Amino acid sequence: MSTVTTGEAAPASAMSHRQVLESLSGLLLGMFVSILAGTVVSTSLPRIIHDLGGDQTAFTWVVTSTLLATTVSTPIWGKLADLLNRKILIQLALVLFVLGSALAGFSQDTSMLIGFRVVQGLGAGGLTALSQIIMADIISPRDRGRYMGLFGGIMAVGTVGGPLIGGLLTDSVGWRWNFFVGVPVAILAIILLQFTLKLPKRPDRKVRIDYLGAIFLAGGVSLLLIWVSLAGKNFDWVSAESFWMVGGAAALLVATVITELVVKEPIIPLSLFKNRTFTLAVVASISVGVAMFGTSVFLGQYMQLARGATPTESGLLTLPMILGLLLSSMIVGNLISRTGKWKAFMVTGAILLTVGLYLMSTIEYDTDYVLVSVYMLILGAGVGMVMQNLVLIVQNTVRPEQLGAASSNVAFFRSLGGTIGVSVMGSILGTKVTDLMADRQHDLQVAIAKLGQKGMEVAQSLQSGTLPEVGKLPVGIRTIIEAVYGQAVADIFLVAVPLAIVTIIAILFLPNKKLGTKTAIQQLEESTSGAAATETPAERAEETVVEVAEALIGAPTGSIAAQQARPSDAQEGR
Repeated sequence: MSTVTTGEAAPASAMSHRQVLESLSGLLLGMFVSILAGTVVSTSLPRIIHDLGGDQTAFTWVVTSTLLATTVSTPIWGKLADLLNRKILIQLALVLFVLGSALAGFSQDTSMLIGFRVVQGLGAGGLTALSQIIMADIISPRDRGRYMGLFGGIMAVGTVGGPLIGGLLTDSVGWRWNFFVGVPVAILAIILLQFTLKLPKRPDRKVRIDYLGAIFLAGGVSLLLIWVSLAGKNFDWVSAESFWMVGGAAALLVATVITELVVKEPIIPLSLFKNRTFTLAVVASISVGVAMFGTSVFLGQYMQLARGATPTESGLLTLPMILGLLLSSMIVGNLISRTGKWKAFMVTGAILLTVGLYLMSTIEYDTDYVLVSVYMLILGAGVGMVMQNLVLIVQNTVRPEQLGAASSNVAFFRSLGGTIGVSVMGSILGTKVTDLMADRQHDLQVAIAKLGQKGMEVAQSLQSGTLPEVGKLPVGIRTIIEAVYGQAVADIFLVAVPLAIVTIIAILFLPNKKLGTKTAIQQLEESTSGAAATETPAERAEETVVEVAEALIGAPTGSIAAQQARPSDAQEGR
């Protein structure tokens, strides 16, 4: 009878299907609460920003701040996972995430909300990276497809349930409960992780943390994303501010590259880019991030500002996309596990992603909802078939000791693409709305004049810069606002189409390597034992003689061997 004392499981090879499910239970709940906390505000954000007196820029930054923190922290969490206890790390990430979410519920203005969302994003970066890494520890690439289906199901439930719960809370007890609702679930997840997550023991490894690289990377990426978010609104794209911000970001990123080339344990091992699968997966992940984050953010705006839906209705109206993501991730995950083949599914997914984005670029405020539903279903199916599997195929090709860095960096570039995408798309949306409103100014003035005194109040509300509550506007004005936002949102989907085409090309060129049947821990154990096995009998005999001689003469351990290995003066040419 064996006992587990430190949260470590039996050797990876001994883990049954039931043991795997038990180990994943806390992880799945942690993922659920992170997804829930991220999506629960999606349909409520227009109302939240309106109540806090924010404008379109504030709306974009509330989303971007979380994505920025997630993006910057993801590769750092991944590298820490290669060096430290992964179980403690994921619990710490969950604590940070919940703390930021709970504090966000007490926000009094958009600045406070943005600040607390940064804390939330730091935790989300850990959950994003570590969940994939821990799965690879206990599940082989070939079997991971069906378990990915579980993650796809949890993702879909959290993504579907989040907007619905958020809308109901906002329409009943208030939007602040969007941030409080996940706290008890997160506490339960932390407890469950402690008792159920049994990770196989990994070989000991000396810890060297690349603090300098982390600082340069965080500074460079943050400055670049802040520039993307502010340029075109707070200052011109070509201006002194742009020059200093882009120049500073470039200098910090160059410093990051130099640092990563010389340190022993880099945050982003540049040697990974020699791996063709990793490099192409990174390229593909960028546009997937734009599609995933951009659509989740701006679909809510479309439903509320272009179709006049309430937060609850907005959540229901976006169900087709979630349904597409759920079905595709679960069905394709099981097919990949059953057949071991993945490339045809991913190419199909990339094509569906591109077609879905193009179709969404054709919508208007009065487009038949059945058509919009079909477009969302196609887009969701494409995202579901590509997103998780990009991490899977990278994990299948890298060395087990680089698993954390490789997995987290694919997620890092996906988040980077999503963050830049949301910032650029938000900037384009704000500019487009302003231009379209200027074109419709005459019609708007006529509609306002017809309302008399009430029209003056509506005009003041529209001129305040805050996002309008379209459902409460008079019919004539409401139609104009809906038409403007409908066209503007459609235009930002078109921006993502070229990137999606790049995804198709990148996936087409991915090496079609067969999925392995061994977990990362098993591979690590084999590589360690294999290194010992490659030593010849003669070498082992020589080492034994040296050790005996050193013991007899009292020489420091290894000194004779070192002298034997050292080239002579004659050999060195001296």
